[in-house]
Amino acid sequence: MKRDFPFPLPNGWFQVAWSDELARGELKRLKYFGKELVLYRGENGNAHALDAYCPHLGADLGCGGRVVGNNLRCPFHHWEFDGDGACVEIPYANRIPPKASLKSWLVVEKNGMIYAHYHQQGEAPVFDVPDLPEFGDEQWTPFIKRDFIVRSRNQELAENTCDPAHFKYVHGTAGLPTAEADFDGPLLKVKLDYPIETRSGEKHGEVSICSWGYGIGITRFTGIVETTVFVGGTPVDDEYVHNRMSFTLKKLDSDEATKAVGEAFVNEISRQFTEDIPIWENKIYLDRPLLCDGDGPIAVMRRWGQQFYSPSPGSST
Repeated sequence: MKRDFPFPLPNGWFQVAWSDELARGELKRLKYFGKELVLYRGENGNAHALDAYCPHLGADLGCGGRVVGNNLRCPFHHWEFDGDGACVEIPYANRIPPKASLKSWLVVEKNGMIYAHYHQQGEAPVFDVPDLPEFGDEQWTPFIKRDFIVRSRNQELAENTCDPAHFKYVHGTAGLPTAEADFDGPLLKVKLDYPIETRSGEKHGEVSICSWGYGIGITRFTGIVETTVFVGGTPVDDEYVHNRMSFTLKKLDSDEATKAVGEAFVNEISRQFTEDIPIWENKIYLDRPLLCDGDGPIAVMRRWGQQFYSPSPGSST
């Protein structure tokens, strides 16, 4: 059964691919934000995202289309569109119709990822995609990648970071972490302090989470080892979210140790995420949840998150 949520898709930057998934001259069919899209990389190396359907007779450019130089060619009548969506070539016509164009999505590529900007009302970005200093640093490992499709919404997934109690009762962690959160404009900062059971006794680790909107999160783990996870949650439509995780570990004394610790960490985080999925996919959203004094700063996150929703039609706010 389809669930209704009292908010639209969030505005902001969202990861639509890893950079190494898109070679020069290659295109990919995508479905995000409830729309069919085509992502392609021109021969000059620049990535572009366009609406998928040709304005001529509706052909899907992602099904049989070709990258020609820096343009995208429709498979039906070979109309060509540039990265801005303008039709620049009709091989059998003397004049290009003035309205011959496709919607072009604003795209940024950094941190080994490709991001597209979504705004329900077509407005410009209000924040930039942050840099990930660990990316490309020789002291840090190349990304280990995982991704999941979840039948839920970005806000529902994000609220778990401000819900320390569930770590013990869902994931079986040794104790209850403590959590605090605050925000400044589009940036939300969450800190979790949690106990770690080791052979030499209990130690404390810290999780530092920085989120720019509901599409970009950087989570840094410290304590025993230093690990960073770049989390990108992208709305597929009003039912599903595509959640990508890019893990990098600060290298240890040997390649063997780095590999073993890295794999163990990735497997553990993936295990915990997988345990959350059936809860996300079957819970309902409560606008006024009944919270207690042991719950985390969920209300802070919800106040922060309101800025990423466009007002509903007819709303005065």
